[in-house]
Order: sequence, then C-alpha cells, then structure tokens
Amino acid sequence: MKPADDAAAPTDLATLSGRDLLQRGIDGALPLATMAVALNFRLVEVGDGTAVFEGEPGGGHLNPLGSVHGGWALALIDSACGCAAHSTLDAGVGYATVETKVNFTRPIRPDGSTLRTEGRVVSRGRTIITAEARILDAAGRMLAHGTST
Repeated sequence: MKPADDAAAPTDLATLSGRDLLQRGIDGALPLATMAVALNFRLVEVGDGTAVFEGEPGGGHLNPLGSVHGGWALALIDSACGCAAHSTLDAGVGYATVETKVNFTRPIRPDGSTLRTEGRVVSRGRTIITAEARILDAAGRMLAHGTST
C-alpha cells in the first residue's frame, strides 16, 4: 500500500524512533498530522517524554457562544500527550489513545494570539503510558489542562 503524500512512509515508521520521527516532522523532512493544518496548530518542540504545540484558534473553531469550541482544546491536549508518549517509543512501535480527559479553566478566545500546549509523560509502563498537557496563553495563564492514557 502506498502512503498518502501527506503521511510518513511505512519505512520511516519502522526505522525511526518516535522522537526522531517527530523531530523530522518539525524540521520539515517528514509530514506531520494533516488534522493539525485544519485546526491551525503545529508541533514545535519534542524531547524525551515531552512535546510542545503552538496554535492560533480562529473563526472556524467557534462554538455557538463565540468562544473556541472545546474540541479544539481537546485535540491539542490529545496531540501533545500523544506526541510526548510517542517520543519515548522505539522504532516500529505504535500507540493509540485509550482515554483523554480535559478540564477547561478559562474561555479560549479567537483573538489571533498564539497559544502554547505543553505535554509530558507522567508514567511509562510496559504497555501503558500516561501523559498530561496544559494550554497556556501568551501571559502564561492556563486555559485548559488534561491527561491522556
């Protein structure tokens, strides 16, 4: 099966560690998730058990009340947690999210500002990894936080 033009090739998935795969995506050598394009966020940093995203919510991400829909924040937290977990995996090892939970602490406004989402692994077992992430505004105020397994 030929990979989509906007997806990593199976050989890349099989030969690169999770951290190397993600870093090559940041560097532009490999594609990252196309969903991030639609939601206007991107992976900007990856470390051993950490991942940082930045994004700008806009008019296409609103709920009926005019603030940013919670699904946008959930997608960011799920992505940051998932990539933090992925950064700890060996080449050829995949993962799937079992559960993600998010708490919203402030409204997210579509004001064009860049928001930062920091994810980190909390625990890495043999088959289960748990991670946490938080979305911060430019002033460092937490807008949402969550966990993922």
